[in-house]
Amino acid sequence: MLEHWWQIALATLAGGLLVTGLLAACFWQTLYRLKLALSLFSGADQTQRFGRIAEIYPTSTVAPSNQPYCFPEGASVGLPRKFRFDEDYSDTADFLSETDTAALLILKQGEICFEQYSLTGGPDTPWFSWSMAKSFVSAMIGIAVAEGAIRSIEDPVTDYVQELKGSAYDGVRIKDILQMSSGASWNEDYSDRNSDINRFARVFAFGGSFTKFAASLKPARTPGKYKLYNSVDTEVLGLLLAAATGRSVTAYMQEKLWQPLGAETAANWILDSDNVEMSFGGLSATARDYAKLGELYRCGGAWQGRQIVPQDWVRASLTPDAPHLVPNAVLAPDAPSGYGQDLGYGYQWWVLDGEEGEFAAMGVYNQFIYVNPARGLTMVKLSANRRYGVEPDEAHSREKETLAFFRAVARSIGRESKPDDVAAPIRAAGF
Repeated sequence: MLEHWWQIALATLAGGLLVTGLLAACFWQTLYRLKLALSLFSGADQTQRFGRIAEIYPTSTVAPSNQPYCFPEGASVGLPRKFRFDEDYSDTADFLSETDTAALLILKQGEICFEQYSLTGGPDTPWFSWSMAKSFVSAMIGIAVAEGAIRSIEDPVTDYVQELKGSAYDGVRIKDILQMSSGASWNEDYSDRNSDINRFARVFAFGGSFTKFAASLKPARTPGKYKLYNSVDTEVLGLLLAAATGRSVTAYMQEKLWQPLGAETAANWILDSDNVEMSFGGLSATARDYAKLGELYRCGGAWQGRQIVPQDWVRASLTPDAPHLVPNAVLAPDAPSGYGQDLGYGYQWWVLDGEEGEFAAMGVYNQFIYVNPARGLTMVKLSANRRYGVEPDEAHSREKETLAFFRAVARSIGRESKPDDVAAPIRAAGF
C-alpha cells in the first residue's frame, strides 16, 4: 500500500512539473511575441528576431521540396563602391551596414554571381518576409484561377468568403483587392501607434482572429478607383484562397509552389488563434528560395520546362492597367495619400518606371525581391533596418535608395556604369 501511495505522489509531482513547464513555456513564448511586436518601428535592433520567427510565434511549416533545386554558380561580380541617389552619392558598404543587411543575393540568367550574408543571416536562415509574402499569395491566386477553383477575378470576394458579408469587402471584385484598390478604410502609417496597421499588429502580438479583423473594416471610397496600400487586402486574398481551394495557404503553397520550385529549405507561416495564416506578411524563407519566385516571374511563370504560374497571369500581374496604378500616377483631388504612391502596382507586385520592365516584391524593414528582365537579373536583399518606420520618410525607410542601389548594380554587372557609379573590382569582405 505504501508503495502504491508513493507512485501516486510521484505521478502527481511529475504532472505538476509538466503543467508548470507548459505554463512557463507559454509564458515565455507570449513574452517573446510581445517583445517583438511591441518593439516594431521603434528603432530597436531586430537582427536577433527576424531569423527566428518560428521560435517566437505559432507557425505552420511548408516542407522543402523532395527534389531541391540549387542555383548554379556563375561568374563572380563585385558591387559598385558608390551609387547615385537623390542628387548625392551613397557609399555601398555604409548603405548595406546602416540598413542591417543580413543577406544579399544576385542572380544573372539564373546563376549566382554574388551571395553574401552578415549579422544573423545565412544561406539556411529563414528570414521574415513581411510584405514580400503578398507576391507569393498573388502567384497562388493565379494558379487557383487557372485550375478553376476561383472562377474569375471579376467575381465579388464575398461569393467565396461569407465571413466578409457586411464589411468593406462585401461585393468588392477580387481584382480590385489584388490591386490594392478595395476602397476599404485604412491607414498604413507605421509610425502612428493608432493606425490601422498598428491595430492589426496588436492582434499579431496578443493573438486573435485575422478574419474577424478583416471583417471589421468599413468602406471608405469606391472600389477600383484609388490605390491605397492596405495589408488586410492581402489577408482577404489568403482567406479567398483557402475558401476557394478548401485547403490552407500552407498546404496549397506546399504543392503548387514550394515543391515544383525545388525549395531547398522549409518555410513558415505565422498563424493566428484560428490557425489562419498571416497572408499579408507572415512568411519566412531563405534568400535562395525567395529568389526562386523572382526567377519564376522573370521567366514568365515557367520553371525548368514546366509552366507553374500561367504566363497570362504573370503578364497581368506586372501591368498597371488603370490610371491610378501607373508609376507616378496623377492623383485625383479626393484620392487618399498612402504608401508607395510613386510606384506602379499590379497584382501584389510593385512595378517600376522605365524601359527595362523592372518589378519588385517589397517588405518593411527593407526586404526585397527585385527583378530586371531586360538584363536577366534577380536580386534579393534581406534586412532588419532598425530605423524603418521610426518616421514616415525616405531617410528612415530607404526604399527608394535601395531601388537606386539595385539599378546601379544592374548597370555595373552590364558594364554600363555611369560616371555616378564607381565599380568595385572584387567582392566586399563584409557589409
